[in-house]
Amino acid sequence: MEQKDRIIEGAAALFWKCGFRSVSMDDIAVNLSISKKTIYQYFKDKDELVSLVTQAHIEEDKKLYTYIMKSSRNSVEELCLVCITMRKNLGDINPSLLFDLKKYYPQAWELFIKFKTQFIGDSIRRNLEQGVTEGYFRDNIDADILAVYRMEQVQMPFDPQIFPRDKFDFRVVQEHLFTLYAYGILTDKGKKEFEKIMASAETIQ
Repeated sequence: MEQKDRIIEGAAALFWKCGFRSVSMDDIAVNLSISKKTIYQYFKDKDELVSLVTQAHIEEDKKLYTYIMKSSRNSVEELCLVCITMRKNLGDINPSLLFDLKKYYPQAWELFIKFKTQFIGDSIRRNLEQGVTEGYFRDNIDADILAVYRMEQVQMPFDPQIFPRDKFDFRVVQEHLFTLYAYGILTDKGKKEFEKIMASAETIQ
């Protein structure tokens, strides 16, 4: 692995654990056992490093969710696998990540918003339309409205003003909101498929 990629990977691990704002370039240097001067040979400043870490994470997410979409047998399985993947990933994410990104790193935030509104939004709309065609999702839903709703629903628990950290468990909130979303769109046929897949996933875990 090249030094630049090693720095991006090491910085990402600290960012996910502690948040973007609270991790300094000194912290990254110490964690990687290199000098801060070495980091600045590859990155102009922390803003650039945060942007590159964000872009790298986006590319990994695109690969992962594209794989889920292509390997799923139907729309409900895709919905469940996305939920299960998110559940695993959220265990390693500091809830302050998106708040930090929005407030302090505008270039990286712009990358995230583009990813959210284009790739994620398109994926949710396609899943909804597929589910309606398959008879798993209600045929009177509006895919455009629900895609926006679901994206904002996922982002909402990251905001400490809406869900204060001392009152709400971040992962519990995300799982609860996902369940509300799923049961709001599923037909009876879809509920049976959903519960079967989720029960199977719980057994495996």
